[in-house]
Amino acid sequence: MPQPLLTIGELSKRTGVAPSALRYYEELGLMPRALRTSGKRRYEASAVKLVGMILLLRDVGFSLAEMKTLIASRSQSAHAWRELHRHKLAELEEHIERARAARVALQHALRCKHEDLLECPNFAVILAARLAGKPLKEAHTH
Repeated sequence: MPQPLLTIGELSKRTGVAPSALRYYEELGLMPRALRTSGKRRYEASAVKLVGMILLLRDVGFSLAEMKTLIASRSQSAHAWRELHRHKLAELEEHIERARAARVALQHALRCKHEDLLECPNFAVILAARLAGKPLKEAHTH
């Protein structure tokens, strides 16, 4: 026996995602077009898992465009999604490195004895390195 279709309100309640966001996901092609009954959207029960996937992908840093590519890749190849995940993992690793460098620089600034960071000789070295095009993790060596 087929499961009853969900209204957009029911899907919203089950997923915690606003109806406007669900319509937007559908418009972007992240979700298949909903069936229509008397002009109202109706979703298969499997839409709950799909919205869960969208939320998880968002949580791990995928953009909406990347999600669309990833979801589309599922139908192309059983292994296509792995390459997309590897790329995102490398991107996240770089982001983590930048965040670590930022944390070290902020900790250094908070420990600095100068009231004005522009008077700090260490800060001046960092500024010069950044202006020379070095990334923060190379500019801040302390």
